[in-house]
Amino acid sequence: MSLTEDKIVVGIVVMIAAQFLLTGTDVSAKWLALAGVPALQIAFIRYLVHFAISASYYLPRAGRVAFRSNNPGREIARSICLIFITVFNFVALKFFPISVTTTISFATPLVVTILAIPLLDERVSVAQVGAVALGFLGVLVVVQPWGNSLHPAIFLSLCVLLCSSVYFLLTRSLAGTDSNATMQLWSSGIATVVLFPAAMAVWVWPNGIQVWLILGAIGFFGGTGHTLVATAHRFAKASTLAPVIYIQIFFATAAGAIVFSAMPTASTILGAAIIVVSGAIGWRQMTFRLKAPHPAIETRRGLTNNGLKRDTDEDK
Repeated sequence: MSLTEDKIVVGIVVMIAAQFLLTGTDVSAKWLALAGVPALQIAFIRYLVHFAISASYYLPRAGRVAFRSNNPGREIARSICLIFITVFNFVALKFFPISVTTTISFATPLVVTILAIPLLDERVSVAQVGAVALGFLGVLVVVQPWGNSLHPAIFLSLCVLLCSSVYFLLTRSLAGTDSNATMQLWSSGIATVVLFPAAMAVWVWPNGIQVWLILGAIGFFGGTGHTLVATAHRFAKASTLAPVIYIQIFFATAAGAIVFSAMPTASTILGAAIIVVSGAIGWRQMTFRLKAPHPAIETRRGLTNNGLKRDTDEDK
């Protein structure tokens, strides 16, 4: 196995570990919500510890320059989206199994594909549009809006889906201007500051050492999980790591069964399968387009009179 292949394997393993920890964030949030801790308080602790972890990790390496952003407006907008994502998701977790909220969130790349057309002026193939349509069918199977038992909290999960899509588009637009350290410090720092007064207004002192431990764990899971996601991208390409996130469905299902004795319904399993298939189609189309030769490169390379490509300095 080559050194490059070794790095790819490391990246995949690190990404799997990140998804495991991020599942731990949802498990902790649901447990705390059922224990009576307000969602705003849970979110505040989650980002307070996340900021502490990010600061201790990035500042010794980059110094105060890590706080310097080339686009503060987008950083603030991205952080606000993240706050809505976290709070809405934590509230929804009180009413739904982790497998349901996780499955719905996996439709985010599909929504990003559609929103990237008007917002980032990206071109989307017919196959990608078909994958998005298939993905939305999977979400409908999970949500089941035609049923009489539709809980109003499901709209919170759908808001999480929309906010997550905008969040990832903002992240993509910032990728070329701000470092990962800057994005991590801004997102967790702004969330901590914004959520502080709201958390104090509803603060409930934890009753028992177990609640304190889970509150600390949720911040550790979130902060370390996001740090590992960034680390994984140092070893492997985003297109290679993208399918790995679907392993979180299995982590969420197992955690729901073990911790909360909640087995996924047939509709959740079917919807998850449809979303995974649609995501695989979209990912395949994306990698195909990335591997396709750029027209400008082909023009520079040129062709000889007998139809064979002419060697240039770029080919050597």
